[in-house]
Amino acid sequence: MPIPVHSRSSAPKGLLKLRVIFLGTPSFAVPTLERLVESGHNVLAVYTQPDRPRGRGQHVAFSPVKQAALRLGLTVHQPERIRRPEVVAELKAMAADAMVVVGYGQIIPQSIIDLPPIGIINVHGSLLPKYRGAAPIQWAIANGETMTGVTTMRIDAGLDTGDMLLKSKMEIGPDENAEQLSARLAPLGAELLAETLGGLEAQTIVPEPQNNAEATYAPILKKEDGQIDWTRPAQEIYNRMRGFTPWPGAYSTFRGQAIHIWKAKPAIDIDSGTPGSIHVRKRGAAVLCGSHTALELLEVQLEGRKRMSAEAFCNGQHLTATDRLGDMTN
Repeated sequence: MPIPVHSRSSAPKGLLKLRVIFLGTPSFAVPTLERLVESGHNVLAVYTQPDRPRGRGQHVAFSPVKQAALRLGLTVHQPERIRRPEVVAELKAMAADAMVVVGYGQIIPQSIIDLPPIGIINVHGSLLPKYRGAAPIQWAIANGETMTGVTTMRIDAGLDTGDMLLKSKMEIGPDENAEQLSARLAPLGAELLAETLGGLEAQTIVPEPQNNAEATYAPILKKEDGQIDWTRPAQEIYNRMRGFTPWPGAYSTFRGQAIHIWKAKPAIDIDSGTPGSIHVRKRGAAVLCGSHTALELLEVQLEGRKRMSAEAFCNGQHLTATDRLGDMTN
């Protein structure tokens, strides 16, 4: 894996331990919470999203942060709305030096932003001001970026618009998906947060305003983002597949039913045909994409069926010259 390239200040050792409130929900946030405890900071409480039904059985599940907090023996709060007056009063009474937010999932109101003297520090999975928003890791891959990283910033009333504190860069592997990249970025963010808190306490960090003219956005993913547009070049489709793993994935239609493309890769270009047309090969198939490029299918899943190799799909479906992916009339 590529070695991270760091660009940040060094904070002196032996600093005072801080009283911190942690707000986070996904697995990306867990290493930061663990690092806070490991550093000896007094984590007064952990705030995470309420338990939600998940999976096919709709069983109620704890968030990854709640699971980690309970394992670490920390107090957990799960308000439906953090902006409610009684929650703000609860936070104020704790008199924290700082708050740390990593993928919490709710907008933090000004009434809470004003509480901690050191501020509310966010660990964001991009090199701000690029990819502000809810899904920076996913959209960086989907858009074909080769470099990303983590930024710590002070939260303000805008959407990821606060002053930047420290940054750390990391290369994106050519075949890396969002789940894999997130797993690599999470511990990087944890270390960056530890250094950020130390630097703020020692007053060695100079906050840097973001250049709004350079900002890009990473909106929350929707199911329809996973629908493949076969008129795009194969590399773009492949990038989106990587970026949208594990959800919403990449899917299309075949003979009027849904087909999920689990694994694929750009292939040798095809000279002619309609985007979406299937070209059978010795051990599978390639699908024509835009700009006369092609995507080789490796593993697919038809609606209501188990995952299968592209070879098994071709053998079982008796493909004809008129078969296409993405054509609802087939």
